[in-house]
Amino acid sequence: MVTIYLAGDSTVSNYEKNRAPRAGWGQTLQNFMKDEIIVQNEAASGRSSKSFIDEGRLDLIERTITEGDYLFIQFGHNDSKVDKERYTEPYTSFKSYLSLYIDVARNNHAYPLLVTPVQRRSFNEFGELQETHGRYPEAIRELATTLAVPMIDLTKKSKELFDDLGPERTKELFLWLQPAEHPHYLEGIQDDTHFSETGARTIAKLVVEGIIELDLPLANYINIRGGA
Repeated sequence: MVTIYLAGDSTVSNYEKNRAPRAGWGQTLQNFMKDEIIVQNEAASGRSSKSFIDEGRLDLIERTITEGDYLFIQFGHNDSKVDKERYTEPYTSFKSYLSLYIDVARNNHAYPLLVTPVQRRSFNEFGELQETHGRYPEAIRELATTLAVPMIDLTKKSKELFDDLGPERTKELFLWLQPAEHPHYLEGIQDDTHFSETGARTIAKLVVEGIIELDLPLANYINIRGGA
């Protein structure tokens, strides 16, 4: 058996049933995998590349990750938050923290894989999608090249998808609910960061497409129809 470990933030993490239909893409990734693959989702809401490590979450992964496993690493949503617990500077400390994840994988003969942060639903008044992650995606791209780590550019993939769908249709992918539409959100909600179950599956499929494009050995264990 091969395990895919996921390190990331709220856009990746699992959610309890009482928060449905909110879901992270990592919550649905198992559906795209054959039985030989186990997805171990360690992503957690609100974490940056720094706070995830400071809380000992990477240590937990290091204790069990083993040869042939994978470590998917997606951060950037919270690294720009101006607080000492989470903030990292894109081209210095952010890269340094991401390098620690890569080291954990490689030191245990596992495969690291960098993932740029998925886009928010951030359209301007002209219907144009605006970048909200600043320099963090580019810092990841540079690090992937420098350290020869495979990378899925989920920032780019999700931007292309959201541009194609436009402001209204993207609401179906995010946690947008009218009052009384769902019993867990009776007052309604308009969340442009977190996904609905439909959105989580859609983003997970983009990740799966990235795995296939990279021609990783993991691609042999993908069940692309499973996420339908």
